[in-house]
Amino acid sequence: MVVIGIDPHKSSHTAVAVDQAGRKLACKTVRSDNDGLLRLRAWAARFGTELIWAVEDGRGVAGRLVRALIGTGAPVKWVPPKLMAACRASARTRGKSDPIDALAVARAALREPDLPTAHLDQQALDLRLLTDRRENLVNRRTASINQLRWHLHDLDPALDQNHHDLTRPRALATLTSAITALDPGVRRDLTLDLLTEITTLGQQITQLEHQLTDRVQPLAPKLLSITGVGAITAAKIIGETAGITRFRSPAAYAMHTGTAPIPVWSSNKPHYRLNRGGNRQLNTCIHRIAITQLAHHPPARHYRDTWTTNHPHATTKAALRALKRHLTNTIYQALKTDLT
Repeated sequence: MVVIGIDPHKSSHTAVAVDQAGRKLACKTVRSDNDGLLRLRAWAARFGTELIWAVEDGRGVAGRLVRALIGTGAPVKWVPPKLMAACRASARTRGKSDPIDALAVARAALREPDLPTAHLDQQALDLRLLTDRRENLVNRRTASINQLRWHLHDLDPALDQNHHDLTRPRALATLTSAITALDPGVRRDLTLDLLTEITTLGQQITQLEHQLTDRVQPLAPKLLSITGVGAITAAKIIGETAGITRFRSPAAYAMHTGTAPIPVWSSNKPHYRLNRGGNRQLNTCIHRIAITQLAHHPPARHYRDTWTTNHPHATTKAALRALKRHLTNTIYQALKTDLT
């Protein structure tokens, strides 16, 4: 068996082949266009048919490469950048380069044989693209609202104080009428431009939310039945999970979401700390669900209180982490059920 590690970039991909012992066999750099992908496959064919492709998890630059490899039936592993960096730091080779990174990716895949296998899931990809676009628009709208508030404060502080929520169309329309009535000036014109921009962004965000709702409702009814999971959160979970069948168990999924506890035992006393690894986007979704359930879902509060009683020396944050781990199991089972 030969593992081919790839360090992907926007304009080129660097591949390193290693044997089962992690010894470097060969290195190849190709362009990221169609011709480069064909030359990469032809180069890899020299190592036989028992190949495993390991790609650093940079889906902005590696998505097209991975889809092409999966389309040929090749097994592909996603290697988290943090895991690759740890393998690079433990190697005897000093410095950082594309071949060094590709070698670290291959060795990380050898060291961790249980990494999730990538597969084609067009529905998950579409949801991830839509949620990413919505988040980008929301960030742009927030930045515009922050600029708008400074202009409102300079024009008339009462205008800012009387309009707390500048994402509602009615509030924006009322504020636009008030600004239009002011004396002409550069600041007034800039404020009107920002109001128009915020209104347009809000319309685009609403349209995307309708698209996400229409796509998610028939796709994940069981996931949507969980308290605290709305259409936007469900779309984010499905898109970031990218296929629940990639994970062999709820524990493996918990490691991917960063909700699995990290053991830090001392003197044979079991202790666990916060897991800062995993997919932070999924971790954020689960955190929001946990906070919502603690406020509106009695079974979640009961679980937290019971866990706290059984762990009298644990902190409030530890109890929240335990609830998040429990919710990860629930989400895992819901995704599996929706798949059938």
